[in-house]
Amino acid sequence: MEFLAGGRAEVRITHADVGKRVSVRRLTGAGAGAGAFTDAVGVLTSWDDGVLSITRRSGECVRIDESSLVAGKVVPAAPARRRGPAASVRELQEVAARGWPAVETERLGEWTLRASGGFTRRANSVVPLGDPGVPLDEALARVTRWYADRGLPALFTVATGRADADEHLAAELATRGWRDEAHTSVRTAALAPLADTAADTSRVLLSRQPDADWLGLYNRAGTPTADALAVLTGGPSVWFARVPAPDGGTEAIGRLAVDGRWAGFAAVETAPARRRRGLAKLVMAALAERALAEGASAAYLQVEADNAGALALYDGLGFTEHHGYHYRRGPAAGATGV
Repeated sequence: MEFLAGGRAEVRITHADVGKRVSVRRLTGAGAGAGAFTDAVGVLTSWDDGVLSITRRSGECVRIDESSLVAGKVVPAAPARRRGPAASVRELQEVAARGWPAVETERLGEWTLRASGGFTRRANSVVPLGDPGVPLDEALARVTRWYADRGLPALFTVATGRADADEHLAAELATRGWRDEAHTSVRTAALAPLADTAADTSRVLLSRQPDADWLGLYNRAGTPTADALAVLTGGPSVWFARVPAPDGGTEAIGRLAVDGRWAGFAAVETAPARRRRGLAKLVMAALAERALAEGASAAYLQVEADNAGALALYDGLGFTEHHGYHYRRGPAAGATGV
């Protein structure tokens, strides 16, 4: 990381640069001559009382004492991605919320509170798409009460990694003790290449409802509750794919939600004994064909950032990261399932 200007390091950021992407170097350790340099790159989300708050792409918030700064500068926004459909973070957040709809929702300004009996974090968290209409601390108190009334922890879905994401909110929540968890990558791709394979998709059965065999392989459902089924089957145009095994049972499954130009893929699972046979690609090809027939042209999916196998699969299918998101859990919240 290069900070030198005219042969010396300089701090070239000020309070006026809050909201911009910056790169800083600080001295850590016992003091000059005994410490070490540490670098941080992210959005400068605040600079108050001598402390800088920088939110990294991952959503991690770093607090730095300005007295430890050795160098700093504003850096250009991340370069435009060469592949993948153009879309704002907000557009994908709204599409994803419709494609995995909560059983109950309530508006708080431009925030949407979602609850579905605890089935998946996505359907039981706040989507903050703008101003809540009240001061932040009041909004957080209302959110906490709303979820407590339903026996649920207060969670936020916080987008990161792009200029139009929620780094500032992530930093504000972090300073208030809201813990980060379940970092996730949102990936997009052109839809047509997913369907343009030599695979025999006639093996894949498509239906509007998940049958017992589909639910049996879906590893989050267990015995599905009414709330779980409502989330799974909700959405603009939902399809379930299943590859039956020749000897009975199910080899692989997947779920598709078509919403205008977008095709959202989820719940792509392969039976452990049937993995590494191209079945996930087969499922996605069949669902992509269905989405193209309904007029979609772009694909998106969400994958946990530490799921190396799934990331490799989707990289191979042409998906690239659009942005990331993670959850922020309220300081008084107890444990809950995914």
